[in-house]
Amino acid sequence: MSSTDSIPHLSEKLCLRLLTDLENARRPVLEAIKCSLDNAFYTPKLGYLTPGDKRVRTELNVSSVQKMSRAIFLLEILLRNLETGAVNTKRELYYISKGEIKHNPDLKPLDFADQSESDSIIDFICEMLECYREELNCFANDRGGQTYSQQLVVTETLPDGGKAVVDLSSLGTSPFQPKNRPQSLRLKAKKKIDFCLVVESEGTANTFVANGFCKRNNCILMGAQGVPSNAVRGWCKLIQDELKVPIYFFGDLDAYTIQNIYRTLKAGSAASLIRNSDFSAPDVKFLGVLPEDIKKYDLDDYPVRENDIQEARALKKAADALKNDPFFKDKKNKGLSDLLHWLLKNKRRCEQQAFFTVDPRDPTMPEKIIVEKIKRGDYI
Repeated sequence: MSSTDSIPHLSEKLCLRLLTDLENARRPVLEAIKCSLDNAFYTPKLGYLTPGDKRVRTELNVSSVQKMSRAIFLLEILLRNLETGAVNTKRELYYISKGEIKHNPDLKPLDFADQSESDSIIDFICEMLECYREELNCFANDRGGQTYSQQLVVTETLPDGGKAVVDLSSLGTSPFQPKNRPQSLRLKAKKKIDFCLVVESEGTANTFVANGFCKRNNCILMGAQGVPSNAVRGWCKLIQDELKVPIYFFGDLDAYTIQNIYRTLKAGSAASLIRNSDFSAPDVKFLGVLPEDIKKYDLDDYPVRENDIQEARALKKAADALKNDPFFKDKKNKGLSDLLHWLLKNKRRCEQQAFFTVDPRDPTMPEKIIVEKIKRGDYI
């Protein structure tokens, strides 16, 4: 992984090599790590997806000249930010690049039709330099999961070297929501924290807090907001590594949740192979909903609508994952692959909110079930 100090040096070497090739009538080539499932490996000891040896080679020709030129163009903007200390989101970089083109008509062939085009070039640059976009002072506009605790204290190191200390118990009903660079944070427990509960639905997480979950349990409670952003993933990783507390994921029983949400939180994704070491929490357990919960608690479940394009796609991706995803193919994760097999066979799903049907007059019943499942070890 590149350090921030070495990025300008690596970039200079790359550009000099391209220039030398052009001067010697050779076709320049750009190489980057291939970030896709066919280059992903899963090692149980590490617990997250890592890249293999496959590379994406882009050689200068008529079809690639725009991509290569855009890469050098955006790299110059990113290096300027590193030099000046400026920070931008991907959206802002899209408009900065359009501003450069607007003021220099010679750059018109490099113009981006929409942000997805500039985003893909930024990702390509990161994969070439093997660095995170945060190391290029490029930040996504996302936040870590909304987090509540009566026991957690967070110390942030600020850009100017100062410190900011936040005691989550002092925030009242407001959540703590870290920025997407959790590496600048240090965590401390005022007293022993028994567990961290990551709830797929942010709304349900907020309901638990309002009903007193954090007052009755020495815990950290977090809303994951669906598919976890890098900020959520990095925040969970930090909790795992710094506090050494067990982490449990509470979400829907469906193919999309298991494959897209939980797997991404636990082991990262194929699209971010170079980031998974710092943006995954391999120790997180799947608490439910589990198939046996449906029978035990008489939960309302319902059939998957195979005529629904989104649900049909989720089932197809689940079948593909069982055949091709190294995470689900590894015997360490047999319990999770068994869940996907169950979903494909039964074509039923159950939402996390179904726990509210168990005793509709007791608002704390879902909490009681969750705590009971943790104590019994009823999770995967």
